[in-house]
Amino acid sequence: MPVRLLTPTDLDRVLAINESGVPGVGTIEAAALAHLVAESSIALVATVDEAAGEVVAGFCLVLPPGADYGSVNYRWFSERYDDFVYLDRIAIAPGFQGRGLGRALYDEVERRADAAWFLLEVNLRPRNDGSLAFHDRLGFVEVGQQETNYGALVSLMAKPLP
Repeated sequence: MPVRLLTPTDLDRVLAINESGVPGVGTIEAAALAHLVAESSIALVATVDEAAGEVVAGFCLVLPPGADYGSVNYRWFSERYDDFVYLDRIAIAPGFQGRGLGRALYDEVERRADAAWFLLEVNLRPRNDGSLAFHDRLGFVEVGQQETNYGALVSLMAKPLP
């Protein structure tokens, strides 16, 4: 699966993919998305070849320690881990799910990451069983749970990186 760095020309498509994934991923405005991309140490898109050419079909944004980001989940991890990459969001566009794009993005994050830990959260309420099973298969384990300020209960998950 082709995975490449996210470019500024991808932002409109990334925003559309993000919003199509709510509530599995949090809603975000264009300016906040641009800021989040700027703060990311790894910002990737997964592409597929269609008759009309390359189509951005998914994306992920990964933050390092010390990012200018107010997420309660990011803060939870920052208070407990020093050397990490934090997957803030990943989304695959409807119609492209189930093709291995998510796994390709994760593999590329792991290849690029220069950190001891790969950290993220998955919703327990509203429950996201597909995501929980996916992360279990990839070797993530729950290291905590947290009620968030946006009304969700999340499983805080970690995976050691080589």
